[in-house]
Amino acid sequence: MKISLPATLALLALATPTLAQDGDAAAGEKEFNKCKACHMIQDDAGESIVKGGRTGPNLYGIVGRKFAAVEDYKYGDGILKLAESNPDAVWDVHSLTAYITDPTGYLDEYSGDEKARSKMTFKMTKNQPDLVAYLLSVSPDAPEQPAEGDGSPQAPAE
Repeated sequence: MKISLPATLALLALATPTLAQDGDAAAGEKEFNKCKACHMIQDDAGESIVKGGRTGPNLYGIVGRKFAAVEDYKYGDGILKLAESNPDAVWDVHSLTAYITDPTGYLDEYSGDEKARSKMTFKMTKNQPDLVAYLLSVSPDAPEQPAEGDGSPQAPAE
């Protein structure tokens, strides 16, 4: 029996924790249209979930991934400083929400460098919880998310 990709994604969205700030993964999938000019979502087997640009890193499995961890991707100095200053921290729903709201502001606050800049110039001003819920749905190895968070980099749960 074959299950279609949209059906699989729908099941994943239903199975993920509701923590993604009450976000709607289906609505977030539509929101991702704003992101695919720069980002793709391609699973570990190389199958495209969302075809998109390669200016930004692949966002498959972003929730639970360490900062600046996509091999062979040339990250900007700001995100590299964040990864260096928080070597065990991973993207979670709170840090992703804060980052997509104001990428450079996020790096300024948490990288330890007040002049840190992001290569991501787009700021998402609404529907962030939906987009993050969608990214959570395409992060099959995401750890259980904490109920509260301020967007600061979080170390993975032991």
